[in-house]
Amino acid sequence: MTPIKTLPVLLLVAMTGCVSMAPKVRLPAPPVPGAWPEGPAYKAPAASPALTAQEVAWQDFYADAKLKKVLQLALENNRDLRIAVLNTDKVRAYYQIQRAELLPTVNAAGAGTRQRLPASVSGTGQRLVAEQDTVNVGISSWELDFFGRVRSLKNRALEQYLATEQARNNAQISLLGEVANLYLAFGADRENLKLAQDTLGSQEASYKLIQRRFEVGASSEMDARRAQIGVETARGDVARYTHTVALDRNALNLLVGTFVPPELLPETLGSAMALKDITPGLPSEVLTRRPDIRMAENQLRAANANIGAARAAFFPRIALTTSLGTMASDLSGLFKTGSDSWAFSPQITLPIFDTGSRLANLRAAKADRDIAVAQYEKAIQGAFREVADALAQRGTIDDQLAAQETLVQATETTHRLATARYTAGVDGYLSVLDAQRSLYGAQQGLIALRRAKLGNLVTLYKVLGGGHSDQTPAASSNPAKGQPSVQRGR
Repeated sequence: MTPIKTLPVLLLVAMTGCVSMAPKVRLPAPPVPGAWPEGPAYKAPAASPALTAQEVAWQDFYADAKLKKVLQLALENNRDLRIAVLNTDKVRAYYQIQRAELLPTVNAAGAGTRQRLPASVSGTGQRLVAEQDTVNVGISSWELDFFGRVRSLKNRALEQYLATEQARNNAQISLLGEVANLYLAFGADRENLKLAQDTLGSQEASYKLIQRRFEVGASSEMDARRAQIGVETARGDVARYTHTVALDRNALNLLVGTFVPPELLPETLGSAMALKDITPGLPSEVLTRRPDIRMAENQLRAANANIGAARAAFFPRIALTTSLGTMASDLSGLFKTGSDSWAFSPQITLPIFDTGSRLANLRAAKADRDIAVAQYEKAIQGAFREVADALAQRGTIDDQLAAQETLVQATETTHRLATARYTAGVDGYLSVLDAQRSLYGAQQGLIALRRAKLGNLVTLYKVLGGGHSDQTPAASSNPAKGQPSVQRGR
């Protein structure tokens, strides 16, 4: 059997007969409890929701129409998310390059040679003119992957690509949460600004009244100065919250990646958003679905595949170079009968002595795998802690809100009574000023807690893995749309 006739047999054997030397992937058991923490801080809501974060697309979770448009602008224009998408494209191309190494590269080449030899060196004593034309099609140095080295490298590249896919999903989840929280902050600061403006108006009216009473001798100068202190304090708060609102607006524009139209911004915290409540589910079901944990798993699988490549390096490497074509002394005879030519050049490289570099490379690959295992376990532990913290806040925030609302009502009554007693001449203005300060602080605290309650829902949705592109029904707006799915080559 000629070498050319044995070529198809070798191709078949190389593509079907290789063995993988990568160890079997064994994911460690999640190093966290099988249930979420319990105790006074983890009270479940009265009406327990039925859907988990993975079952609720972000368009359904963020029910406010204005916020949806802002989030959509962020998905289309945020530069960090765009970089994550481009990184995915780049690693996907690297995977395709590595996958191509499994198959031979076939090249076609043509060459023509014209050579003149002087009589003094021709060997015949006469001047010679030699011509030669060739056309060849062949395989250039293709490694026959009998021991799975190339396939292990391909699997490593695949897992690295899948890890960048999960990194992109994680970037989208983080972006949605950050935009929503900043949107909340903007609404809360606008509400604080309105409260400061209302307080300033009330303090100015009181100061004018007390100033007139002082001028006619019905009130002391101390009361007038205390009323003036209240006015200036409120005026300073108005300036401070005006500045804060401007900073929130700038930060939101930067995070979204474009200018957010004024009509999409919330006037107050109450108009900021409507959110859907979700159930945390079980840790075993939730944590392994988070993109960051899936990314850690893909990195673990990539490190495991790299061990297979390091092991295969101890075995012979067989490469094949072939060509098939025609050759003639002139162009007209290039395709005539009898002008065919072929070349068959197998090559084997057998490692004998390398001062331990291959063994060290294998040890490094195993160490990388062990590091990836620890990172995978750490990612699960960190995710468990994030969810537990969010659940603890959800279990206590309603009690805080109820207490703060009662406090606001009590301070309103105190302020009203103190004002009445001052007007009747029973108490000085100091009691009115103290009551006003208490009421102002209680109202600010109520705004902060209302923001915290909404922010807790946003955070819970984020840490439970809700909001990535696989859940998005409106996939046409996703910058990463159009990327074909990649199946695991296990």
